[in-house]
Amino acid sequence: MTGSKKFWDRIAKRYEKKPVGDEAAYQRKLATTREYFRPSMEVLEIGCGTGSTAIAHAPYVAHIRATDISEKMIEIAKGKATEAGVQNVTFEALAIEDLGVASESVDAVLALSLLHLLEDKEAVIARVHEMLRPGGIFVSNTVCLADHMKWFRFVAPIGRWLGVFPLLRIFSRDELEAGITNAGFDIEHEWQPDKSVVFIIARKSG
Repeated sequence: MTGSKKFWDRIAKRYEKKPVGDEAAYQRKLATTREYFRPSMEVLEIGCGTGSTAIAHAPYVAHIRATDISEKMIEIAKGKATEAGVQNVTFEALAIEDLGVASESVDAVLALSLLHLLEDKEAVIARVHEMLRPGGIFVSNTVCLADHMKWFRFVAPIGRWLGVFPLLRIFSRDELEAGITNAGFDIEHEWQPDKSVVFIIARKSG
């Protein structure tokens, strides 16, 4: 995780200035997620980046705990929340394994543009399932390159060694779906806005 932290700290300011690639798709994902929100919800976002999504969702839930491995990203996120007057989002610089979230203590977990950046996505998905209350939702937005860019699995390690890529796992949409359902989730909404990205909302049964 140390290498990934250094990468994201280094690019935090540049990342913040980068425009959303597909604004219409982003807005649709926000709107669809909000259909599942309730005013009383406690939400956890892992890999929150510079906080834009957490801040956008803040009016629709009771509280969001937004975390990211990068301290530089979190610094930017806190500044944005202060500027926007948002008071129900708590930003913390924490690695996923250091979260310390009690079992069945949150209503929703967001992992947006994250699962493909993890050493072991299945372990994290299983941990998310444990964190959620029965009936809780898991929202993910994931890059799946194996379906049409399998060759990138050879490029990614070189890019990481050169410092131009973070850790990047190459897997298919089917593998992503299997990882989510095998953990005990029911997929209720799935949308693929382009060839690479898969947006999923899944529910913990109960």
